[in-house]
Amino acid sequence: MKWIESRYLLILGALVAFGASLASGFHFDDYAIFSDPVLASGTGWLQVWALRQTRPLTYLTFWLNRQIGGGDPLGYHLVNLAIHTGAVVLAWACLRRLLPERAALIAAALFAIHPIQSEAVNYVWARSILLAGLLSLAALWYWLQGRPWIGVLCFALALLAKEEVAAFPLLLAWLEWRGAMTGKSKRKWAPIGAMLALAAVAGARVIWATTVVPGAPAGVQAGISPLQYFLAQGQVILRYLQLIILPYGFTVDPEIRTTIWLSLAGWAVVLCLIVLVLLRSPRAGTWVVAGFLLLMPSSSIFPAADLSADRRLYLPMIAFGAAIGLVLNRVRPELAVAFAVILVGLSMHRTAIWMNEESLWREAVERAPDKIRPKLQLARALPAAKALEMLNHARLAAPYEPAIAAEMGKILLTEGQVDGALEEFGRALALNPTNAQYINNRGVALQALGQTEAARADFVRALALDSNLTEARDNLAKLPPAPQQ
Repeated sequence: MKWIESRYLLILGALVAFGASLASGFHFDDYAIFSDPVLASGTGWLQVWALRQTRPLTYLTFWLNRQIGGGDPLGYHLVNLAIHTGAVVLAWACLRRLLPERAALIAAALFAIHPIQSEAVNYVWARSILLAGLLSLAALWYWLQGRPWIGVLCFALALLAKEEVAAFPLLLAWLEWRGAMTGKSKRKWAPIGAMLALAAVAGARVIWATTVVPGAPAGVQAGISPLQYFLAQGQVILRYLQLIILPYGFTVDPEIRTTIWLSLAGWAVVLCLIVLVLLRSPRAGTWVVAGFLLLMPSSSIFPAADLSADRRLYLPMIAFGAAIGLVLNRVRPELAVAFAVILVGLSMHRTAIWMNEESLWREAVERAPDKIRPKLQLARALPAAKALEMLNHARLAAPYEPAIAAEMGKILLTEGQVDGALEEFGRALALNPTNAQYINNRGVALQALGQTEAARADFVRALALDSNLTEARDNLAKLPPAPQQ
């Protein structure tokens, strides 16, 4: 009965912390759901399994959402919240087999309500890590039940949701080696080996996919070398730890200022922390290392365009929460409840920030004033006059940034100022001549000016550079047939 009551309390906490997300809209990459022809197709359920499509299981859920609810954000956020709630239940079921009762409850509560989970729950596009986390926890549950091969199947499904959980078998091996497993679980190296093989295949597939899909925000197209990315992760990990211990400073688009010395110092501090915790509290240290193992794929030499993203902490919070739970195991219940109430309040505040585009990106601009992307996103949420004013100020700071000109061109085009839009699109192309989206944008402006053949040439060129640019293909299809020679 006590287990059932604790489970319902955890579910209630998660719903109170993030329930307002049901009234939220779409953000940033969420709009890609509606520009992807596969997700609009009646046979999309089959097409998402194409070899070049990463995270097919997640895309299948997007396809189902779109088929059932169209463009209503409620259904998308409802699925995200339901997945998180299911993960909370599994987290509690697993942790209570691995930790003392009170420590397990603290750890499960941190996983359920900590504001660092806000991005994963509130951001529809982050569903991949929610789903992969849920399936990884299902794998852990079956492992603890003494059914490791069902755990292997769950892990395979987790990789199909998001390959970032590739280090999960290392977690199992580490916990087995440290003697943290209980119940029917014994050292089962064959299933762990099978999981590692699946992780290697998934990793190779992602590396291949990011090389054949133009504009992929990871791998060789990320805009940062593997070594630079890895070094920067020392600073990023310290930021993650700060947000866990002192949950302040969240933003959807953090600015990480890196130098070689700061990066090396960051890794030195991380390694010292690991050694110190292992020496002072071996049991808690075991779980700290487990958290770093789960975080490892997103902090590896495989680069991503974003150096830091809070949603990457979703599954590692199960381990970091366990470490904190062991440290706070003897804290008075009244203090634990007070901390939980504070965390729920902070998560409710984070969810309120995620309620609309303007509040989300205004916060990002305030916390990363020198970064361009938050300004571009905020401009899309502001009235045209205010957006143009802000972008003009941004141009003074970054006069050679083509994305600023492209965004200004879109706003001017929407406002009917076609000549001004064409000028801005031309400026963007002068700064980045091979960007397919910029070429398509200029084609739209040329079409609005009645220059049909010039527009056609731009749409054709854009598709030659990026065959997956649906917007250019649709624009080309809307043009009248070309005149016969």
